[in-house]
Amino acid sequence: MSLKNRILSNGLASILQKVVRVVEQLFLVPFFITAWGAAYYGEWLTLTIIPSVMAFSNLGFGSAAGNSFVLSYAAGDKQKSADISKTGFYIITIMVCVAILVSALTIVVLDYFDVFEKSLIDKFDAIIAVSFMIVAQLLMFYLQLMESYYRAAQKAALSINLITTKSAFLIGTGLLVLVMGYGVIEFAVSQFIVTFLFIIFYGIKGKKVIGLFKTHHGVKDKNILKEITTKGLSYLMLPVWQIIYFQGTTFVVRIVLGPEAVAIFNTVRTLSRSFNQFLYLVEPTVFPELQYYIGKNEWDTARKIFRISILGVFILSIIGCILLAIFGPWFYNLWTKNELDLPLAMWYVSISGL
Repeated sequence: MSLKNRILSNGLASILQKVVRVVEQLFLVPFFITAWGAAYYGEWLTLTIIPSVMAFSNLGFGSAAGNSFVLSYAAGDKQKSADISKTGFYIITIMVCVAILVSALTIVVLDYFDVFEKSLIDKFDAIIAVSFMIVAQLLMFYLQLMESYYRAAQKAALSINLITTKSAFLIGTGLLVLVMGYGVIEFAVSQFIVTFLFIIFYGIKGKKVIGLFKTHHGVKDKNILKEITTKGLSYLMLPVWQIIYFQGTTFVVRIVLGPEAVAIFNTVRTLSRSFNQFLYLVEPTVFPELQYYIGKNEWDTARKIFRISILGVFILSIIGCILLAIFGPWFYNLWTKNELDLPLAMWYVSISGL
């Protein structure tokens, strides 16, 4: 398949993925509000801060191992690629175990200070639900490494479509739980089951696609371990601002203004950032090919891909800001069934981030 056809396939798969992603962010909100009420839903959003923080950290060691894997494979060093995969899986597993211990300790500390007692959600339900959500997010630590198998095999579109299918299943199971009138525990368990089954299937399928592990058996390498750890810690620093901005502001709003204000603040931020998903279409479309050609040292092609992608993001951002300014407030009221009051000044400030 030619470069143009691969980028086209990646683009179409990315469009479908982002449409599903927008649906995932927006579709369930009215059902949450109807089934649980605005205040209870606001408390749920506050509780999910912990698993959300865990989700940000998966940009670290998995990304470091995955990027190294693709570059080595594209350069033709198959044995090193297999060694990177083996070593990467090892270090990610260690990080998952450490994260589980840290999460358990965090929950114990929060319980000791009666944080869960102050919530509208029952203490036992809150602890069980958050625990399942945390484990589900930790399983996704393996995604970046497994995703690199598809990128190296130049099958990025297949990877994107599989991840999109997982998101669709998360929406479907979440909707089923809410419509049937279940609570936070059932919702969290349903999300965990879908994520667990997906990771197993995604990893097995990725190894079949790349075909590398039929002929090369990786070994843990101390030098590779050191390299992945160093890069992983650097990657881990990247989402710090996201944790502070997204989860920190949610926490501050809850403390200062209350649970219903959390629902307003997060729904405004979610809708105002919905077009960002279309901006992010560019990255999964071009990045697999950009990385592959960098690995092959074909810099002229890499520069051309990069230049076009920057121009695409700029044009899309202007279009998105105009559309949200015109139609956003109307859609917000429709989306939330007029249960939440949208401050227009807050809306225009929010969309200016585009």
